[in-house]
Amino acid sequence: MQGLMMDTPLVVTSIMRFAERNFPASSIVSAGPNGARHRYTYGQAFRRVRLLARGLETLGVRPGDRVATLAWNDYRHFELYYAISCSGAVCHTINPRLFPQQITYIVNHARDRWIFADPMFAPLLERLWPEFEGPKGVVFLTDGVGMPETDIPGARDFESLLGTEAAEFAWPDLDERTASALCYTSGTTGHPKGVLYDHRSTVIHAYAACMPDVMCLGNRDTVLAVVPMFHANAWSLPYACPMVGADLVLPGPLMGDPETLSDLIDGESVTVTMGVPTVWLGLLAFLRSTGRTVESLQRMVVGGAACPESLMRAFRDDYGVEVQHSWGMTEMSPLGVMNTPTRALDALSREERDRVRLKQGRGVFGVEMRIVDDTGTKLPWDGVASGALQVRGPWVCRQYFDPDEDDPAHRPDGWFDTGDVATIDEFGFMQITDRAKDVIKSGGEWISSIALENAAMGHPGVAEAAVIGLPHPKWGERPLLIVVRAAGVSVEKAGMLEWLQDKVAAWWMPDDVRFVDRIPHTATGKIAKTELRRLYGNHPLPDAEEDS
Repeated sequence: MQGLMMDTPLVVTSIMRFAERNFPASSIVSAGPNGARHRYTYGQAFRRVRLLARGLETLGVRPGDRVATLAWNDYRHFELYYAISCSGAVCHTINPRLFPQQITYIVNHARDRWIFADPMFAPLLERLWPEFEGPKGVVFLTDGVGMPETDIPGARDFESLLGTEAAEFAWPDLDERTASALCYTSGTTGHPKGVLYDHRSTVIHAYAACMPDVMCLGNRDTVLAVVPMFHANAWSLPYACPMVGADLVLPGPLMGDPETLSDLIDGESVTVTMGVPTVWLGLLAFLRSTGRTVESLQRMVVGGAACPESLMRAFRDDYGVEVQHSWGMTEMSPLGVMNTPTRALDALSREERDRVRLKQGRGVFGVEMRIVDDTGTKLPWDGVASGALQVRGPWVCRQYFDPDEDDPAHRPDGWFDTGDVATIDEFGFMQITDRAKDVIKSGGEWISSIALENAAMGHPGVAEAAVIGLPHPKWGERPLLIVVRAAGVSVEKAGMLEWLQDKVAAWWMPDDVRFVDRIPHTATGKIAKTELRRLYGNHPLPDAEEDS
């Protein structure tokens, strides 16, 4: 017997209609490159979305077409999120920080029909245009005055596309499994892979993000979206904020500038913000050097990489901001776990609770997790057993878009192998101990590069730290600690090793410390371990020759 409930499809269009009807006065604030701020309401935004949808029709965009964006977090990008997907086309967000060759591959593999781009990317697109196979033209996200001079065929400005006619548009009735958005992985090994989201997965994911034990978003919040709209749907914020009517603040091209972020937090009374650790390390340094505060800010959600304990403590103790760990992947829309304290932890000491806070977090309803050993045997949730982390759920991709070959990460039993190594404790808190390709295997034992990095980052003289494994004739691999000194501090190798002595196991201690001016990052803000291995893979370890 089946139930007798209405079969209403879960589509992104419903979020737009609900927000426009129930929260028309909630605001979207967008920062421009010159510091100016654009401010309007959800009601005004979705009126322009209807005009934009009509403009897409005039460009010949049809259901199923891929329409690319090469843009920052701003109000026009927000409008594209809805106009493209709700028209039945696919919003393909491209990370402008990728290598040019990767952008070319992505545009051609997706068979993009049009590209919507920030004017600053005109030189890049002119250079790559002869290599593109499908796009008909480029629409630059500006008005006629800001239109760049370009030889790209079919180039035009965004505002002229909207026109001035009445803002009416007959949105199509979409099946909830219609593709809505496309995002490619950063492609650190091999070609980037496309993750094709559908309306159903997007709406369910946004529901989950708003839950109290997840992002806990509500109508009274003002959310600063530092996490890029060109990567993994900006962690669902362009959908979740309209769903609850939260005000949305978009930092534009200055999303990594600490002064801009500080100005936005203070000026717009931001309560919640989200982004990768490198951004918050920069903000913390700025606040300390200027004496400024972030009075309105209550919570900061950190993902994309492990958050150093020193960063968590500093924001909590000095600025009253709770820092929450999270974890996810492009393949997961991206939400996987969120570190929200539970009642069971209340009995623990503050020090014990802080250790739990360093873990990535508990599973969100909608995501199943398991850890397995090399034979595929499930491992216990005891906080000790460590194995390959696998997931499945309604917002986890079941295969990549138009794959060149079968990918072993998508297993025949329906689980997705994340490529991470993790433990899960008895309370359900998951902790990433390493990427499978980054774990250091020394003398038959595993050393967590992430744990070593976090320990090193607690040193007041360290601005950033990374750990890689180097070949060793006796132990197989041994850790090399790579450190960027904090400004004005002269920490040396001996001081670093002394700092680590009571924080990690003796056999985890790095064999050497190398001080550098900067640590390279990937296009999504993570430490580029592949590049570090290329740069420092031949670094001589002090005792390697003696043991050989």
